Amino acid sequence: MTGRLAAAAMRGSLWLAAINLVSKGSQVAVTLTLAAHLAEADLGAVTLVVAVVNIAQVVQAAGVYDVISRTTRDPLRMAGTVLTLSVGAGVALAGALALAAPTVAAVLGAPDAAPLIRLAALTLPFTAAGGVQMGLMHRDLDFRRRLLPDAGSAVLGAAVTIALAAGGGGAVSLVVGLLCAAVAQPLLGLVAGARVRPRWDTGAAGEALRWIAVVGPAAIVATLLINLDYPVIGHVLGPDAVGVYSLAYRIAWMPYIIGAIVLGAVAFPVYTRLIRTGRRADLPAAVSRFTRAVAVVTGGLYLVAAVLSDRVVLLGERWAPSAGVLVLLCGYGLAISVAHLWHEAIRAAGHPRLYLALLLTHLGLLVVALALLTRHGVLAVAAGQAAVAALLLALTWLTLVRLGLAPAPRELAGIAVGVLGAAALAALPVIALDRAGFFGSPRSLAGSAAAAAVLLLAYVLGTLLIQRGAIGELRPARVRAETFGEQR
Repeated sequence: MTGRLAAAAMRGSLWLAAINLVSKGSQVAVTLTLAAHLAEADLGAVTLVVAVVNIAQVVQAAGVYDVISRTTRDPLRMAGTVLTLSVGAGVALAGALALAAPTVAAVLGAPDAAPLIRLAALTLPFTAAGGVQMGLMHRDLDFRRRLLPDAGSAVLGAAVTIALAAGGGGAVSLVVGLLCAAVAQPLLGLVAGARVRPRWDTGAAGEALRWIAVVGPAAIVATLLINLDYPVIGHVLGPDAVGVYSLAYRIAWMPYIIGAIVLGAVAFPVYTRLIRTGRRADLPAAVSRFTRAVAVVTGGLYLVAAVLSDRVVLLGERWAPSAGVLVLLCGYGLAISVAHLWHEAIRAAGHPRLYLALLLTHLGLLVVALALLTRHGVLAVAAGQAAVAALLLALTWLTLVRLGLAPAPRELAGIAVGVLGAAALAALPVIALDRAGFFGSPRSLAGSAAAAAVLLLAYVLGTLLIQRGAIGELRPARVRAETFGEQR
C-alpha cells in the first residue's frame, strides 16, 4: 500500500504539472495577446471582471469539492448532492451578478464593464459542474483524466480569446473565451468518464454544509487576497493603472502556479501520510525538503522574471511602467510560494483554524497597506504586497515552530544562501552581457529568449554547485524511500 501511495503521488504530481503547464501556458499566450492588442484601460477592465467572477466561483464552491475526497459515503451520491448544491449556487450568483452588474462596475471604477460582468457571470453554473467532476478525479488520485477537461477547456478558451483579440474583438474577447472554456469543461469531463447526475441526499448535504462552515471562509479569504488589489486600484487610480499592474501580476503569478501549487498538491498527502503512520517526528524534515524544492524551482523562475523585467516592452512601450512593478511582485511571489508549502503542513497537521487565522491576518494587513499606499501608485502597491507577504512568511514560520513542524533555522538559512548564491552567480554575468548589448534591444524577442535561456542554465549550474548534496535529497527515488518509508 505504501509503495502504491508513493507511486500514485509521484504520478499525480507529474500529471498535475503537465496540466498546469498546458493550462497556464495558454494563459500566458492570452496575456501576451491581450497586451499586444488591448489598451491599458481595456486590459484593466477585463481584469476587474475576471477578479469578480473568480470571487463568485469560490463562493459557489466554498470547499465543497474537497468533501467528495474525504467522505465515507457513496462518492457518487455525495458528488450528485454537491452538484445540486453548487450548480444551484452558481445559477443564483449568476442572476445576482447580472442584476447588480451596473453597480459593481461603477464601484470598481469601470462603469463600461457592466455588460462584460453579465456575460462572465454565465460561466458560473458550468464551472460548478466541472468542479464536481474534478472532485471525483481527485478522490481517486486520477489526475490523468483531468488533462482533457482541465487543460483541454483552457486551450479552447485561449484559442477563442486569441482569435477574437487578434481580429479586433477588444475587451469582450477574454470574456467570450472564458465562457467557451467554462461550457467545454463539464462536456469534456463527460468524455473523460466523469459522469455525475444531480441528486439529493439530506445526510450528504449536511456533511457538505458542515465542511463548508470550516473550509469555506478560508477559501474565500484566499481568493480575496489574490483579487482584492484589482478593484481597489481600479477605484482609486482607474482602469489604466489596473492594466499596468495586472500585466506584472499575471507574469509574477506564473512561477507560483507552476512551482508552489504543484508541489503543494504533492506535499499535502505526504504530510498526512506521515501523521497517519505515526511518523509525525519526521514531518519537519519533510517540510524542509519541500521548502527547498519550492525555493529552488520558483527562485529560478522569479530570477528570470526580475532580471528581464525591462523586456516587458516586447508587448509595447506602453507597458514599460510594469517593469518595476514586476520586480517587486517577484519578491511577493517567492514569499507566498514558500508560505503555501507551510500552510499545507499546518492544515495536514489538523489545524485549519490556525491556517484561517494566518489568512485573515494577511488579508487585514493587505487592506491596511492598500488603504495607505494605493493613492501613491501601482509601484507602491507592489511594494506593499511584497512587505506584507514577507511579514506573513515570518508569522507562518513562527506558527510552525509553535506546532513543532518548523525546519531548523540553520536549514532555512542554508536554503536561502543556496538560492541567493545561485541567483547571484547567474544574474551578474547576464546583466553585464545585457548592458554590453549582447542580447540586443529590450524589444528583441530572440535576444530576450537567449537571455532567459542563459539565465536558467546558469542558475541550474549554480544550484548544483552550491547545493549538490541537498539537491540529491530531492531525487524522486530518495523522496519515496525516506518520506513514505519504502524498503530499498
